[in-house]
Amino acid sequence: MNSPATHSTVPSERLLARLEKATSLCVLTGAGISVESGLATFRDPGGLWEEYSPADLANEAAFRRDPQLVQGWYQARLKQALTAEPNEGHLALVELEKFYEPFLLVTQNVDTLHKRAGSINMVELHGNIVDERCTDCSKPPVDQVFSEDGLRCCGFCGGLLRPGVVWFGESLPMDPIERATDAAISSDVFLSVGTSSIVYPAAGLPLLAKQNGAYVVEINVEPSALSYAMDEVVLGPAGDILPVLAAHMRSFNNREELERITNR
Repeated sequence: MNSPATHSTVPSERLLARLEKATSLCVLTGAGISVESGLATFRDPGGLWEEYSPADLANEAAFRRDPQLVQGWYQARLKQALTAEPNEGHLALVELEKFYEPFLLVTQNVDTLHKRAGSINMVELHGNIVDERCTDCSKPPVDQVFSEDGLRCCGFCGGLLRPGVVWFGESLPMDPIERATDAAISSDVFLSVGTSSIVYPAAGLPLLAKQNGAYVVEINVEPSALSYAMDEVVLGPAGDILPVLAAHMRSFNNREELERITNR
């Protein structure tokens, strides 16, 4: 029987030691890391679903029924996302990526903050809000046109444009979930950052990592639905905790490099 996860507000020495020994790192991020950049979550009070239910906005039937409402809401979300800036948590993950091969960042977020921070080896499980596609020809728009009633349409075929996100009732693209699954299975350390751990299949990745021997750590402002299964839970903002991990690995790698030079 697994012992319960340790809970603290700072990374443990055990975690730091695991990061030093690890060669592969997989990180899963959720809406919590984006909250620190000023973006609302779907489920929190004052969040993006407060005025509308998911059924009103985030499925194809709703889009066909009221495309103006859905297009307008997603355009407002896009403006909000592009106004936000990557925070210290995003930037720390960019630095951590430099220390591991392989490394994969798996995000449930659609706001592109990780990309804009500079993350390279990453997958967006749910797509992103910037990349659009046509509902008729499925092509990304090379241009957009507007219908008589102001709907945004594909400049190639005239079909309605929709955001490049995975809506409720749609399956995740196979390539991102396969890459995420492979990275979780092969990881030495797995970090679950700012996620509620209730949306599958992403929520299953930490469990999969642990089943295959990874040291699994949750970083969150409050315990999630899967905190009980973690090896360690660090309670606090990602923007405070991830920079500590990045700074430790920077110091560790500098020390190793100095030792190599000294022993030549």
